[in-house]
Amino acid sequence: QAVPTRISILGSTGSIGRNAAEVVRSDEGRFDVAALAAHSNIGLLAEQIAEFKPEFVAVADLDAGACLAAMDLGVPVACGPEALEEAAAMPVDIALCGMVGAAGLRPLMAAIDAGNRIALANKESLVMAGEIVMAHARARGIEIIPVDSEHNAIFQCLEGHRLDDVACVHLTASGGPFYGRARDTLSAVTPEEATCHPTWDMGAKISVDSATLMNKGLEVIEAMWLFGLPLSKIQVVIHPQSIVHSLVEFTDGSILAHLGVTDMRFPIQFALTWPERVQSPMERLDLTQMRALTFGAPEFEEFPCLAHALRAAEAGGAMPAVLNAANEEAVAAFCAHRIGFLEIEEVVRRILDAPPSVAGPDLAAIEAVDVAARRQANDIIQSLSDN
Repeated sequence: QAVPTRISILGSTGSIGRNAAEVVRSDEGRFDVAALAAHSNIGLLAEQIAEFKPEFVAVADLDAGACLAAMDLGVPVACGPEALEEAAAMPVDIALCGMVGAAGLRPLMAAIDAGNRIALANKESLVMAGEIVMAHARARGIEIIPVDSEHNAIFQCLEGHRLDDVACVHLTASGGPFYGRARDTLSAVTPEEATCHPTWDMGAKISVDSATLMNKGLEVIEAMWLFGLPLSKIQVVIHPQSIVHSLVEFTDGSILAHLGVTDMRFPIQFALTWPERVQSPMERLDLTQMRALTFGAPEFEEFPCLAHALRAAEAGGAMPAVLNAANEEAVAAFCAHRIGFLEIEEVVRRILDAPPSVAGPDLAAIEAVDVAARRQANDIIQSLSDN
């Protein structure tokens, strides 16, 4: 039997982490889980420790981490944000970076510094600091394999092709739960409605981003850095069936599409086993049951958050970091019932109109502007909730 692939799962209790656990579970003996990292869900984390027996565990939340350590589960437990970096720096064959939001940036950099191949499901890191992250990875010869279904699809379609031959990549978007719904009905949307995605089972933050289409805007910026493409060569297309995960159009007019069922275990397995393709127990796409595949252009009046994201992408510099920070805070406020659904886009717009200043192009400057934008966003959120 071959030596197991040694992996770490950062964000093990989230949507990506739970799906990764299923991939590991379904192919016994192929993977050895060396490290787990989570924010605060120590109930599920304790179960994962018992099952996968990692060498090291990190918990971002100090109180939750102390509770987990007190359980004495026979594994070292470190607590706090620095602990996530320590888990990421564990020497492994592949580090699955599946944490949500800006919290994943430093652990990603730590995993690259450690020489670990990256399976990347944390788009916000590339939105905030794509140029820095990709340069860091190139300098160390580290491969980054995308896990997001759209970028994983593009990665697969691009294999064996020259980037110079790419005319355009088409990122597909389901349109979320409110596609086609009259805009004047959206002000009363609840967090529970916004997190009920029509085709994908995802965490709350990504589900809300899909409902506003901000998620697709963030993915456009991610694609620019992952594949070295200009904004002009990346298009968003609405595809409600979520069967075609993305397409690559070449200069000769040919288009390659990646099709599959809506199951995140497929791109996770691909990223963890690449360049191999291995058997999987997942459901297969039955072409004979596909009655229609439809595509349409996004309406920016219907999805202003997508327009805001493209505006930030075009501006470049630290503007995508400002966009990401404003959106994270606005979505968190919406999920906490502090602001309305349509006020998410208002918070983002107001900050892009008057962004905080940036001191320089390094990681510390990006993190400083992230903090400043969050402070600014919370001031706007407070004013909106007061009204």
